[in-house]
Amino acid sequence: MSEVLYAYLVRPDALSVWKYDEVKKRLDWYYKVMRGERPAKYRIVKRIPIPNDYGDLTRLSEDILWDIHNELRKEFLNRWSNIKKGVEDLDDYPEVERSFLDLKIEIVDRMISPCRLCEHKCGAMRREGKRGICGLDITVRVATAFLHLGEEAPLVPSGTIFFTGCSFKCVFCQNWDISQNPYNGESVTPEVLARIAVNLASRGARNINYVGGNPDQSMHVIIESLRYMDVNIPLLWNSNMYLTKESMELLLDLIDIWLPDFKYGSDECALRLSRVRNYFEIVSRNHKMAYDFGDNIIIRHLVLPNHLECCTKRVIDWIAENIPNVLVNVMDQYRPEYLVARNPEKFRDINRRLRRNEIEEAYGYAERKKLCFRPIS
Repeated sequence: MSEVLYAYLVRPDALSVWKYDEVKKRLDWYYKVMRGERPAKYRIVKRIPIPNDYGDLTRLSEDILWDIHNELRKEFLNRWSNIKKGVEDLDDYPEVERSFLDLKIEIVDRMISPCRLCEHKCGAMRREGKRGICGLDITVRVATAFLHLGEEAPLVPSGTIFFTGCSFKCVFCQNWDISQNPYNGESVTPEVLARIAVNLASRGARNINYVGGNPDQSMHVIIESLRYMDVNIPLLWNSNMYLTKESMELLLDLIDIWLPDFKYGSDECALRLSRVRNYFEIVSRNHKMAYDFGDNIIIRHLVLPNHLECCTKRVIDWIAENIPNVLVNVMDQYRPEYLVARNPEKFRDINRRLRRNEIEEAYGYAERKKLCFRPIS
């Protein structure tokens, strides 16, 4: 039995979910790329040339590189619009020696030392071997990669690549063995990472799912790996969404569907439970950037016990008011793991599983806002 057939036998909702017109509407671009009707965005980016007038990119200042990036984005948006409408195709554009992707690779290489990939902006000189708050130096490590059957129905089977390290220190992390131990994985080069992704695609993955841990701190290798890929498959960014604005700008032209977390409605909760500051402003900004760019998004919100008023309802209210045409997976699988399990008295508010009335209240609240689609939960 093939892996894909097995996936659909285990998760029949991965097929039936597409009977819902609202799901198709809200994931329109992803659906067409997944079916091979449109090219993945990164393949368009690779056919946008950098004018020869700019010369050697390594000799240019970062400010000038961003100016060029802004100009090339205009060309990307024009081509992407035409391709979405079906009036042009990828083959209408020739392959180029030096592309928009090469510019992105050069910019992210500048951002790694001192590191400015996430909003901690810790400034670690990762290229020189220093480790950032995420726990990583310049080397990127993959803990595992496989066809995941436990993701949201439109994504199954998902070609998940789990990166080690994380910019968050969540006290309840269920993947703490890889998020808090960056050495719990094998180091990968861009070429090796590309081979992993292509292998997952050949086995029937509906998408390449960059996850972890958290993928943000590994984006320099992820972006460069696209040099060595040309398979037509949607790229998915599964992130805590605590990226800098500059990191978001680099990804917007590459990612076909976002699977971000929106954990907290309260900065106080975010600081106490994940050790991050200014959470709501930063994460809401990044969700809005992806939404305004026209991208497909499935937001994950993990309901925490005793946090419906301070977090769940505030998150749902913001989504409904600011980015209404997204899908939201209200998640009920919280369990007291990691530091909560080790010190339940310190985290008394979240040291138990959810009660039925809590998750039903969360579901009902999201459904009244026309956000929660149970077929994908």
